[in-house]
Amino acid sequence: MATTMAPGEERAASEVLRALARHLNCLNEDSKTTRKRALEEIKRETIDKGLSSGVLQEVFTCLLKSLLKCLSDPMERCRETAIHMLGDFIRCVPQPEDSLPYLMPALTQRLGGKEILEPAEELRLSMVEVLTLTVEVCGRHLAPYLDDMMKILQRTIVDPFPDVKRESCKCTVHFAKSVPEHFHMQAESLVKPLMQTVSHQHSRVRVSTIEATGAVIQYGTGKNVDDVLSHLAQRLFDDSPQVRKAVTVVVGDWLLHLRDRYSYFHKLIPLLLSSLSDDIPEIRYLLYRTGALWEQENEDDLKDKMDFLLTPPDLYPAGVARPGLGCRELVVRNLSNLLPALARDVVDWVAGTRVKTAQLLYALLLHAEDHCTQHLQLLLSTLYRACTDPESDVVTNCLRSAKLLGTFVSPKVFLKLLLVHLETSSSSSPHTPLMVLAAVLGGCSRDLLKPHLQKIADTLVQPDVCQEYQQTVYLDQLLSCVDVLLSLCEKDCGSVSLQLLQVLVTVQSLSTEPHVVSLCKVQGLATVADLYRQHMGQLLQWLSASQKTWTSYSPQRLQLQVIATQSGPVIGEFLPLLMPLLQNCLDPERDPEMRLHIFTMLSKLLLDATHTLDSQGRFCEHLDVFLLELLLPNLMWKAGRTAAAIRTSALSCLLALLQGGAIPPSQLLAVEERLSSQVLSALEEDSQLSRLLACRSLSTLLKLIGPSLHPDALNNIYPEVLKRLDDSSEEVRGVALRALGQWLASLGKDYNSQLYSQHLEVLFQQLLLHLDDPDSRVQDTVLEVLKTGSGVHPALLKQEVEAVRDKQRTPVYCDQLLQHIHSQRKDTCTVVCFLL
Repeated sequence: MATTMAPGEERAASEVLRALARHLNCLNEDSKTTRKRALEEIKRETIDKGLSSGVLQEVFTCLLKSLLKCLSDPMERCRETAIHMLGDFIRCVPQPEDSLPYLMPALTQRLGGKEILEPAEELRLSMVEVLTLTVEVCGRHLAPYLDDMMKILQRTIVDPFPDVKRESCKCTVHFAKSVPEHFHMQAESLVKPLMQTVSHQHSRVRVSTIEATGAVIQYGTGKNVDDVLSHLAQRLFDDSPQVRKAVTVVVGDWLLHLRDRYSYFHKLIPLLLSSLSDDIPEIRYLLYRTGALWEQENEDDLKDKMDFLLTPPDLYPAGVARPGLGCRELVVRNLSNLLPALARDVVDWVAGTRVKTAQLLYALLLHAEDHCTQHLQLLLSTLYRACTDPESDVVTNCLRSAKLLGTFVSPKVFLKLLLVHLETSSSSSPHTPLMVLAAVLGGCSRDLLKPHLQKIADTLVQPDVCQEYQQTVYLDQLLSCVDVLLSLCEKDCGSVSLQLLQVLVTVQSLSTEPHVVSLCKVQGLATVADLYRQHMGQLLQWLSASQKTWTSYSPQRLQLQVIATQSGPVIGEFLPLLMPLLQNCLDPERDPEMRLHIFTMLSKLLLDATHTLDSQGRFCEHLDVFLLELLLPNLMWKAGRTAAAIRTSALSCLLALLQGGAIPPSQLLAVEERLSSQVLSALEEDSQLSRLLACRSLSTLLKLIGPSLHPDALNNIYPEVLKRLDDSSEEVRGVALRALGQWLASLGKDYNSQLYSQHLEVLFQQLLLHLDDPDSRVQDTVLEVLKTGSGVHPALLKQEVEAVRDKQRTPVYCDQLLQHIHSQRKDTCTVVCFLL
C-alpha cells in the first residue's frame, strides 16, 4: 500500500536514502567489519535521528529487503543489529503491515524450518520478540500468514532456550486473540508442542505454556480439550503456586467462554474444585469468582433459587464458607457425569492422584449438598474402596466426605443402604462399612437420628456384625459406631442400652481395654456395676440362647468372661441364671479347651468370692450343684493329656473355692468323702502342677474341717500324702510336708492316739526318715511337723526318735526334737500341778 507523504517528508526521505546509498552497498562487502559498520551507520542515520514516522515508513520500505538479507549474515553481531533495527522500524512506522510480505517469509525461513538456522539462542529470542511485536501492531493483517505463524510457533515453543519458549507462548496468546476467525483452523497443530513443554523444569515456562494452552483451546475448535486436560490436571500437583493459579484461571475462563463449554463442564469442574484444597487463598478464591460470574450470566435461570435457597442446611460444617449459588449449581448440573470418573480415580495407582481425588470428593459433596442423595449408592461404594487406602490423607478426606453425607442426606435414606452393607460386607475389607457408618452418623443431627436408634443398635448387635470378625481394625470401627451414638444421642441411648452393652462386651472380649464407662455416663449411672445390674439378666439369657454350640473359639465364651469379671458383685445376684449356663459349659462331653477357660475364669472369681459369686452370701445355695455336677465330674480320671489338663484346671478351681471362703464347713463336711477321694487320687497325677494343687487342696480342706472329720477319714488321708514326700518336685514335697503338719494339727479329742497308735507310728517313722534328708530346708520343715506331732503322742514319738537317733547323719535334729518333747512334758506337768 502506497503511503501519502507531505512534500517535505518526501525530500527528507530522499536525502536520507541518498546518505544511506553507500552504506547499503557496503552490506554486500566480504569484510565482516565493513558490514557491521554499515549497519551501525544505517541505524544512526535512521532510528537514532528521530525521524518522523512518515519518513521512517519510506526509508523502512527501501531498507527492508537489505535488512532481511542481513538475517542470514555469517557474523552474529550483524544479525543482531539487523534484528533490532527491524524491531525498531516495526515499532515506529505507521503501517508496519506493509512489511509482512517480506518479513514473514524471512522469519519463517530462520525459525520455522525443520532445522534451526539461527544458532544463537539470544538472537532466536530477539526474532521471536520481533514476531510478537509484529503480531501486536499488525493484528488482523497477519491472517494471510497463518501457515507461516504456525510453522514458526510449532518450532519455537519447543526451542531448547527457555526464554524462547516463554516468548513463543506469549506470541501464541496474542496471535490467537488477533485473528480468532482464522486461528481455529490450525490451532490444533500447537497442542502437541505445548503439551511437550508444559512440564518444563522452569516454573515460568510452565505458567506461560498453560496460558498459551488456554488461548489455543479457547480460540480453537474446542475438540482438543480432552488432549490437554490430563496434562493440566497434573499441574495441579505442581510445587509452584503460580503454575497452579494459572491452571485455575485457564479452566475458569473455559467454563465461562469456551465454545461448546457445556459439553465439557463435567471435565472442567473437577479441575476447578481441586483448587479448593490449595494452600494459597488466592487460588481458592478463583473458583468462587468463576461461580459468581457464571451466576450473573445465568441470572434468569437461577432467579428462584437466588431468592429462596439462601439458608445453609442444618449442621453445616463449622468454619466452612458455603459456596455461592453459581458454584453449587455448576456442580449439581454435572454431578452424574462427575462421580463415575471420580470413583475410578480414587483407586488410581498414583498416590498423589488418589489424595487429590479424595479432596475433590469432599469439595464435590460440599457443593452438591442434598442433591447427592440420588447418587448415594455410588458414593458409598466409592467410600468403601477409598477407606482401604494405605495413604492416611485419602482415608481422612473420605471420612470427611462421609460426614457430609450424614449432614445432607436423611438418616432414613442412608441407613437403608448402610445397614444392609454391614450385614453383607466383603471378607477382604469388612471394616470399611463400619468406618463409613461412624463418619456418616457423626454428621447427622440428634433429632433426626433418634427414631432410628433401635434399628441401628439391633444391626450392630447381630452376630454377623459384632462377632464375625476379630481383627483389631474391625473392632475399633465397631467401637467407633457406638461412641458416635453415645456422644451424639446421649440420654436417648437409654432405650438401646442393652444392645450397646452387648456390643461393648463383645469388643472388650476380643481386646483388652474396657469401653463401657461412656455408656454409664450417658445414662447417669454411678458405676459399671449399676449398668450390669440393669441388664445382667438379659445378658445371661442372651448367652444362654447359644451356649449349646459354644467352643473354645466362640466369642460368647469370651463375652461370659468379660461379663462375669467386670460386673463385680452383680454376678452374685444372678446365680440362678449363671449356674445352669456353667453346668452346661462344664459338661465333661463339651469342648475341653472351653472348659479349661471356664475353670480359669471361675478360679479368679472364687479367690475373691465375697466380691463376686458370693457377694450376696447365696453361693452356698448352689454349692452342691457346683461341687457335685461341675467340679467332681471333671476330676474323674480319663486317659490323655487333654483330660489331665482339665483335671488340673478343676483342681485349681477347687483350691480357689476352698481358699476364697465361699463354702461353709458344714456343707464341706457333707461332701468330704467324695471330694477327698478325688483329690487323693490326684496326688498320683503325672502333672507336677496337679500334684501340687492336690496337696494344697488337702491342706486347706484339713484346715477348714480337719478337727470335725472322723478318725477313719483322717487315717485315709495321710498315707497318700506321705507318698508325696518322695516326689520328684521339691515344691510338691514341701507342700506335702505342710499338709501332714496340718493333718497332725487336725487330730482333736475324738482321735484316740492310743487306739490309732499304729497309724501314728507309721507316720512318725516316715517323717524321721526324711529328717535325715540331704536338703536342710526339708529337714527344718520335717522338724516343725514332728514338733506338731509331739503334742499328739509324745511318748510314741520319743520312742521312735531314740530308736533312729544313732543312725542319723545329722543327729542334731533328733536332739532338738527330744528336747522339745521334754520341755513340752515339763510344761504339761507344771500346768497340772498348778491346777491341782
